[in-house]
Amino acid sequence: MVAMKRVKTFQIVFTDPSKSFYCGGDKVSGRVEVEVNEVTRVSAVKVVIRGSAKVEYAKGKQRCRQEAEYLRHEEALQLEEQPKDADGSVVLRPGNKYEYTFGFELPQQGQLVSSYKGKFGYVQYYVKALMERSQQPPIECKKSFEVEEPLDVNTPDLLSPAGGMKEKKVTCMFIPDGQVSLNAKIDRRGFCEGEDICINAKFENTCSRIVVPKAAIIAKHTYQANGRTKVFRQKLSSVRGNHIISGMCDAWQGKTIRVPKIKPSMLGCNIIRVEYALMIYVHIPGSEKLILELPLVIGTAGLGSRTNSVSSQEGSVSNASQSWVSLRIPSQPPSYCDITRDCSIDQPLTPLLDDCDEDDSPIFMNAPAFPFPLFKYLNTLSLISFQAEEEFNGNARMLPVC
Repeated sequence: MVAMKRVKTFQIVFTDPSKSFYCGGDKVSGRVEVEVNEVTRVSAVKVVIRGSAKVEYAKGKQRCRQEAEYLRHEEALQLEEQPKDADGSVVLRPGNKYEYTFGFELPQQGQLVSSYKGKFGYVQYYVKALMERSQQPPIECKKSFEVEEPLDVNTPDLLSPAGGMKEKKVTCMFIPDGQVSLNAKIDRRGFCEGEDICINAKFENTCSRIVVPKAAIIAKHTYQANGRTKVFRQKLSSVRGNHIISGMCDAWQGKTIRVPKIKPSMLGCNIIRVEYALMIYVHIPGSEKLILELPLVIGTAGLGSRTNSVSSQEGSVSNASQSWVSLRIPSQPPSYCDITRDCSIDQPLTPLLDDCDEDDSPIFMNAPAFPFPLFKYLNTLSLISFQAEEEFNGNARMLPVC
């Protein structure tokens, strides 16, 4: 407290305070402002620039902690046109405002990792100033700055399509009850915030239950410390399709899910990793979900514009049982104020997606009771013919399974 009474002002001011983030190769510059309330002899003023990642969490009774350094720079600052004593110290007097200027260049792109703040770790960059005084304890101040490493998604690998298929056999009281299958594809793996992911998919239901197809964008945060790994998952946004009754199939013809306002993928840090995925899954009442995971890479805004690099063709097909249909041009970035996030820590993926709505289907279809044995009852249900239309990015028609 005594030291702060003697020093009126000691702070760091960046040359461009409005700059929201820096990239590799940029110059970080500013000044250290000093004002004193009484005559003060200053031995030296130094700045230390640091950038590091840190992970810390509890694993039972053990405290897991690990750090990784990405930037360290130190320099002594000088006052211009200020007389110095033989030992290099200067005398600061009340009523004057002294400015120590500094400037340094960040390492080139690819040598740093983007700033990050998560539940169990962070990547932080800051400038710290220290003022050493004769026969007085040193004082310090610190100011953080953001670093964002560019991540371009306009690469051949990220512009290539991704897809897959999954199927699941369903049982009822250990008796086979048909199966549920999905076949899905997206036109590319790299996206930026505000872009639409066009999903083309086909779902088939030959079990006796009413199932619901859904899709969600998932964030996976991986923390490593002391040889241990901790995973934190978030569901960022989701969409859902029509109910599919027994013996029917449904197709998504370019159904879209928008990438919310999120940080780019972080793949270059050796103790913190942020990855994204598109989960296409089918909710099956009374059974585990059928899940297909398609990895995504979220790039830096401004480098992911595909108005010239990628062209999408608009079209349609009359047969809704076909798997792939034409793609749509991404729309303008959204308003993110209504986005909700669901979180899960160190749990399997199925509970994360266990998000049944009140209007989700019961385990079995509502049908009149028949005095038939169980197998005849299930066969009778599978012969029911039903067609339903609901608008989800165009008219999707439900068809019987071929």
